[in-house]
Amino acid sequence: MGNADNLYSMWVGWAKIVLPLCALGLLSTLFLFARGQNEPTDIAFAEVEAIAQEQRLSQPRFSGVTEEGAILSVSARNATPNDANPDTVSINEMLLRMDNPDGSYVEVTAPLGELDGREKVARFLGLARLHTSTGYEMETNGLIAALDTGVVKSDGLLEIRAPFGELTAGMVTFQVTSENTGQQMLFTNGVKLVYNPQQ
Repeated sequence: MGNADNLYSMWVGWAKIVLPLCALGLLSTLFLFARGQNEPTDIAFAEVEAIAQEQRLSQPRFSGVTEEGAILSVSARNATPNDANPDTVSINEMLLRMDNPDGSYVEVTAPLGELDGREKVARFLGLARLHTSTGYEMETNGLIAALDTGVVKSDGLLEIRAPFGELTAGMVTFQVTSENTGQQMLFTNGVKLVYNPQQ
């Protein structure tokens, strides 16, 4: 009887060691197969540290109302403060949308941009694209939008595709009329029009 008790005690003692080891082996196998073959196993600690030190907002969104009642919203992929000018925020993949009181809207996109809090302007840098609800599509190398008045001006030469044809101009200015009856587009500085009558 004593031998049986000793054998049982030895078996229990070994089970206390072997069974947890088997469980650990099974768990490690599950994690090994759960990880994809192409997933990186090393963490880029230098990259994580750089992101942690950098002041950056992911997917920020700013909005407000202009003096004429248009609703302005600015969104981006990310935004970082400008060290040289604390009133300015640098933006990647910038999108501005202005919804006018009459129901029309204007959308402007650019790969880079800036928001200047002191001057209350949004600057679109690089190739800026502008789209209106009335069917105008424009491309230019920069736009400036006044956030308090909603006036949008191009920095230079632009190409326009309109419902009635194609335009080129040295400058365009968008603004909501004071009567809130619609949005005015003023093309200046060497306007050329190719008229395509609709069939």
